[in-house]
This record gives sequence, structure tokens and C-alpha cells, in this order.
Amino acid sequence: MQALAQSIQSPLNRSTYAEELRTELRALWRNILMKRAPHVATWAESSPLQPIPTGPEATPYLQALSIWFQLLRIIDENAEVRDRRLTETNSGPEAVEGGFSEVLSDLSLTDSQMEKLTADLCTGPTLTAHPTEAKRVTVLEIHRRIYRNLVGLETQRWTPTERAELLKGLEGEIDLLWLTGELRLTRPSLHDEIEWGLQFFRDAIFDAVPQVVDRFDQACLHLLGKTLSETPDIRFHSWIGGDRDGNPNVTTEMTALALQRGRETVLDLYGQALEQAAGRLSISALILPLPEPHRARVQEIVDRAPDTGRNQNEPFRKALDAIRHRLTNDGYSHISQFANDLNALDAALCAVKADILAQRHIRPLRRAAAVFGFRTTTLDIRQNSTVTTEVLAEIWSQFGQAPKYGTPEWSARLRVELADQNLPYQNREALSDQAQELLALLTLVYSVRSGPDPKAIGPFILSMTRSADDILGVYLLARYAGFGSETLDISVVPLFETIADLRNAPAILLEVLDVPLSRRSLKTEGNVIEVMLGYSDSGKDGGYFCSTWELERAQRRIVTALASQGFKATFFHGRGGSVSRGGAPTGRAIAAQPSGTIAGRLRVTEQGEVVSTKYANRGTAAAHLELLLSSTLRHTANPGEAPSRPEFDDALDALSELSQTAYVSLLQMPGFLDYFQQASPVEELARLKIGSRPTRRFGAASLDDLRAIPWVFAWSQNRHLITGWYGFGAAMASFRKFRGSRGDEVLQEMFQKSRLFRLAVDEMEKSLYQADMGIATQYGELVRDESTRHNISQAIKSEFDSACSAVQFLTGGQTIGHRFPRLCERFDRKRAELARIHALQVELLQQARNKSQSGTVPVPLLQSMNAISAGLGWTG
Repeated sequence: MQALAQSIQSPLNRSTYAEELRTELRALWRNILMKRAPHVATWAESSPLQPIPTGPEATPYLQALSIWFQLLRIIDENAEVRDRRLTETNSGPEAVEGGFSEVLSDLSLTDSQMEKLTADLCTGPTLTAHPTEAKRVTVLEIHRRIYRNLVGLETQRWTPTERAELLKGLEGEIDLLWLTGELRLTRPSLHDEIEWGLQFFRDAIFDAVPQVVDRFDQACLHLLGKTLSETPDIRFHSWIGGDRDGNPNVTTEMTALALQRGRETVLDLYGQALEQAAGRLSISALILPLPEPHRARVQEIVDRAPDTGRNQNEPFRKALDAIRHRLTNDGYSHISQFANDLNALDAALCAVKADILAQRHIRPLRRAAAVFGFRTTTLDIRQNSTVTTEVLAEIWSQFGQAPKYGTPEWSARLRVELADQNLPYQNREALSDQAQELLALLTLVYSVRSGPDPKAIGPFILSMTRSADDILGVYLLARYAGFGSETLDISVVPLFETIADLRNAPAILLEVLDVPLSRRSLKTEGNVIEVMLGYSDSGKDGGYFCSTWELERAQRRIVTALASQGFKATFFHGRGGSVSRGGAPTGRAIAAQPSGTIAGRLRVTEQGEVVSTKYANRGTAAAHLELLLSSTLRHTANPGEAPSRPEFDDALDALSELSQTAYVSLLQMPGFLDYFQQASPVEELARLKIGSRPTRRFGAASLDDLRAIPWVFAWSQNRHLITGWYGFGAAMASFRKFRGSRGDEVLQEMFQKSRLFRLAVDEMEKSLYQADMGIATQYGELVRDESTRHNISQAIKSEFDSACSAVQFLTGGQTIGHRFPRLCERFDRKRAELARIHALQVELLQQARNKSQSGTVPVPLLQSMNAISAGLGWTG
């Protein structure tokens, strides 16, 4: 422990600090094993490593390894936050990578330039409950307490006895992890997921947001000599309770519940903050009378609530109690009234030179109110275009034969009815449950948008947008739900997911603008059109590299197309946690976006395990939000890359097409679906209770409607990881063969100068490092047909070798992973344990599939999926 204490004090021993912490926590982990499963403790320390026993006996071994993987992640999280603080302490705030001070220092902007940029600066993290989070809320809470205990251990004021008590507390939390168990015995309900999402606001986000705004002000004061009149805008969105794409559990009733719980949660948080502030602001009017007009304004606030007879000479306490009373009794009809009262208290404190107290107790609440309103988050709605077109056809069928979707007759009828002031009356009671549900949802949207907090409901995200008719169909359904006829107060955000849809996106949007009603409605939104980009499904459709380039190209072409009509695009990036679902280092991912496509505004999904990684603790939440905002600011002020070079675009076009061809050829190989289902636990995954959403959108057993999340999950579990690299090796080999030495020069130049190409190659290299063809072979042995097994496994291994060679050509022959020592170090700590879990999972899959009873999956097999996910750091 002496060494650990010294390493904390010395900024030169950051890696030593983390290593000592790992040693200390491993000892605590082993203590628990010795108490709860001594045979596992002995096994964990054995050399050479022994395999995990199969059958029911595997349970404690898998549990032990899962807990250890989680402890490693928490240690890394603690070390990273600590490193940021040490960097700022020893080298100044400008040295903190991705911080406001670093970005402002690099940009060297004038006051007026910063004011203008900040006025438009907005980031919209969007929390989703995709089934990629295998951990229960109870387990997440234990993880958070472990993290906070590690933060406590950093303090040097403890005596040896006190420190020993802290370590006992840590050991107790690890024991609680063991006794609680991770595996969900029942699938979480939608209500569980709503509470799961709100928990991050209770635990961290509510307190982190004011801290981020303060850091922005401090950076401006430090580098510009003044704070700005504008501050960055953070708008949290959520899909939890609003995303019904393929999830029959999300009903209008549940959406209303999500809205209600969001309101109740933030009101409770405000109430706690007001109570805490009242406990501190014991300013006596007898000692320091308030000057006019502040005294009168504070008294006005006090007079609105019943007089309790308490704190008679303490105006701030009485005012805060009065605000809390009004808040509790729904006395504020709009968030601006609440904000005005807080502003009045802030101004009154400043009037008596109590600025420090205002900054500490009132301003964080003011800033929170500006971000969270009376809603916590803005709840987005999502539905699939298949459902909206089916409902529209059903409504039309009430008035005669409905035209067929995709025909000129369908398009013509849409446009005629959108232009008609009076739509025919539809009998809702005669409609199917699906149609009644969608119309009820749109009616709820209209009600909320017309109410006191219209921001409580966000846009209608239309999944699998294939045509302008899909978007126009939602507008018409909104009219049938009562939205009116001149303009529609509903934002329909197309989600372009497949490669073909990304390519068609500009033409689709221009066609929507050709319709007067939609054009008028979009003008009311400031001539800004929000477009969502699907990383997961485009990757599943065309492979990683093809998806990367098509997403880039779509953004450029959408911006150009909309500008020709006097409109601007704002992009909503549907990224996931893993590389193959768009996961990448936040700062670099934003920097690699095409020039002119951010313009101060960025929305991004935070999915599954990404939410708990980034937002479980205040320190990490604040650091991540600062990075999102500062990176958006940097890209807007200095997009970096000049307009695309034709030679680069030509090379990327060729590589994308060649990569897609290779990837699709694999998927079309005879027996590929059998290989996928048998060489991975994808079918068993459906029984892992990690989300309320089914693994398939509509229940059909085909690759087309398998959700992208289980697609990535399965290829991760069997360590093929083809979703993060397949096709690139073949593309590079063909390109170099036909383009010769000049082609090689272009590739090398792109690797050095194109942020997009460099980022894509870097992320593919990380995937290649974490893939394991030896482990993949073990899973391949589960494929019953020898010919299928041989042909597909050989194709994958051959392409793996080609992809490694392609990356090494670009990096000058460096060993795969050599450029990312931190990633390799972290992964290698778990590599041997992961190999043992994979070997066990293969054996468990074989046993489960040989049994006569169908529909049952042994608990150890489900635990093995959890353990592998914990070791890799993602599920999908």
C-alpha cells in the first residue's frame, strides 16, 4: 500500500498507479474467491492456466472472471480521470487533450468569433436501450460505488487504519457483486429500461452538466480574458420508451409513462438541489438587508407559498422553500418561470457581493434547468417505414381500394391528400390494433408539442427510409391524427440505413421539398433538416469500409443538395459501441467528418454499454460531454480537411466498391447462413435476457431482418469480428494490382493526409488485433457440414491475412496493434482468460445442441456470453 500511495502523488508514475491498483484489487478479488469458492481461487492462480470445467460446475469460474474483467474496466476509468486531473495540475488546462482550453488555445479565435460559434454550438447525446447492455441496474450501482471508493483511495489524508477501512468497503462491494449475480433471470421490462436510463441522470449527468458549462466559462476567462454571454447548448435525448421499431412492448401508454417518469425524475432532482441550497444560504436580512428592487423580487417569490413561520429573517431560505413548494405542486406552467425565479435569486446574491455563493448554490441549478427543463430528456419517437406504410394503406382501404406501395398511384394519392384541406373521416375503431396504436401515438405527440413543454417530445425517426413517399406518409398520418393542414409541428427525421438508401438520400430529400406542405413545415424549423445516418445496418449491408465511405459521401451530397434549395442539414449519427457499429474515439470520429457537415450541431446515439462506460460517474460524464462539445467546436471553426481531392475520392470509391463486392460475396457463399448460425451463439443469444427488444424486427429467420446488434454480437462472441474488417484486404490487393506504383503512392498519401481513411484503417487494425483465427477455428468446428465449414472458414482466414497485409503495407510493416500500445496492453491482460472462456463456450454450445430438448439454454452458456462481453468491452 505504501507503493500505491507514492504512485498517486507522483505524476511520473501514472502507469505504476494503475498497476498497483490492479494488484490491490486482485488481492481483494482473491479474498472473496477464497471465502465463496476456494477451488476457483486456487484455479485462478494456477500455472500453467487450467481450462474451465464444463457443465454446471463452470458457473463460479465464469462469475469470477466476469467480476475481474469489470474491475479492470473500473480501474482504467478511474486512472483516466485521474490522469486528466494530473495533466491539468502539472501542465495547465491547455494540456488536457480534448478539453475546452486546448481547443480554444489551438483555434486562437477573437471574442466576436467565439460568441458567434458558441451561439450555434449544440450537442445532443441520445441514450438508447438497445440490447447491448448485459448488466443489471443493481450491478451498475455496485460498479459506481466501487469507482467512488477508488476515488476516495486517491486522497492522502487517510491514516493506515482509515485506509484499511476503505479497502474493507471495497472488498464488501466485490463480495456483493458475487452474491448479487449478473445474469438476468427474466428479460427486463420496458419500465426497467426507462428507470435504467434515468438512473444515469440521478447518479452523474445532472451534476456533470453544470460542471461542463463552468469549465467552458473558465477556459474563456483564461484564454479570452472574459466569459461569454452565450454558453454551449447540451440537449439530452432518449429513445427509451419512444423507440418502437421492432419492439411490440413500446406502446403509446409506455411512451406516456416515459414522459411522466422523465418529468418526475427532474422535478425530484431540482427539489433535492433546492433543499440543499436552502440548507446553505442562511443569510440574515438583519445583518445584510437586500437592496431594492431585489428585496421586492425575492419577497414576491416568498409570498407565492404558504408561510411556514420558519426562517423569518432569512429571505433566501424562504425563497428557496417557496420555489420548492411551487415546483412540488405543479405551480410552474413553463420552465422559463422556474428559471426566472432562480435568476432573481442569483441577481440578489450578486447585489450583496455574494457572487461565490450564487455560483456555488444557484447557478448550477439555473444551468441544469436550461438543459433538462421539466423533462430530463427529449423523448424521440422511432418507427419502421414498413409499419407506417401498412397503416396508411389500411386507412385508405376504408374508402375503397388502396393503391399498392411503390406505384405511381400511391405517390399521387399521397400528394393529393397532403394538399387537401379536408381529409376524409377515418373510423379508428374499425382499424387494426397496429393502426390504432400509431394514430394514438401521433395524437400524443400533437398533444405534447402543443403543451407547456414542447421539447419533451423530439422528432419522429423513420427507420428504413427508402423513398420520399415514406417520409410524406408520416406527414399524412400526422394529419389524420389531427395535426392540421397548413404546417405540421412534427419533425420527421429519415434514417438512411442501407447502402442503397444512403446513395439515394439526396434525391429523396429533394423530392420531399417539392411537396408544398412538407416544405412549409420544414421552413418553420429554420430551414434546417435533420437526417439520421445508420452505421450499424449500413455496415451489415455493405461491410465496414464500404459503409464508412458511403456515410461520408452521403453527408457531402446531402449538404450540397439541400443548399441548392436554401436548406441546411444537421446530422444525427447512429453510432454504436463496437468498431463495426461506428464506434471510434470521439474526438477523432468528429474530426473525420466531412467539411461543412457539422456547423456547430452534432447528435449522436449513446447505446447500451456505451452509456454506462461514459455516464455512470460524474468525472467520466463531464469529460465526455466536454470532449463532444470541444470537438464539435473545433470542427465548426476549423473543419481541417480541404474540399475532397478527386484522386482520393476516386481511390475511396474503388476501394469501397471492391470491399463491398468481397463482403457480399462471403454472405452469398453456399451455406453461409448455416455457418453463421452454427459457428456462433446467435440463436442462443435470443435467450440471453439483456433487453426488451426481440433480436429480429419481424420474426423471419433470415439475415435481412436480423438486427445489426445481434449480428455484431455473434461475430464478436466467436472472435471472427468480420464486421470490423472483412473486405478491406481484397479491396487493397485488387487496387494495388490494377493501379500499380501510382496507386501505392495514392494509398500512402491518403493514409497520411485523409482523416477519414486514417481513422478507418486504425479502427480496422484494432479489430484485427482483437480477432483470433485460432479461436474462430474452434467455433468453426461446430458447423456440421464439412464442405461449408471448410469453404467459409478458409475464405475468412484468407481475407484476414489479406487485411493484415493491407494494414501493414500502409503502416510500413509494423506488427498489427503496434501503434496502439494502450489498447494492446489492456486487451492482453484478458487474452488468456478470454481464450479459456471461448473454449468452454464452444463445448457448451456443442452439448446444448446435442440435447434432445429444444428451447433451453444452460445457465453457464449464458454466463459465458456475459463473460466474453465483459472481457471485450462490448456486446454489439
